[in-house]
Amino acid sequence: MKRLVVAAILLLASGAPSFADGLFWVVGNRATGKCNIVTSNPVIIGDIWFGDGPYKSMADAKLARSTIRACPAVTPEEEKAEGGTTD
Repeated sequence: MKRLVVAAILLLASGAPSFADGLFWVVGNRATGKCNIVTSNPVIIGDIWFGDGPYKSMADAKLARSTIRACPAVTPEEEKAEGGTTD
């Protein structure tokens, strides 16, 4: 029985980091003067001055970035570089 409990605890502990998979955050970067979308929970220190999220999809994160006043507008070239469409 002890082995089963230990195995269950190890399984849950190893699965905890995977809960963040597939999530997106919007972060403000002082060094570049831009807002980036990242896939890991940001640490607010140094050049990273704010983080917003998590969002379940890239589209949700892009929409949120467009509504944050501190974020400059994204140019069509930057949008293409992120893998988005400029339709």
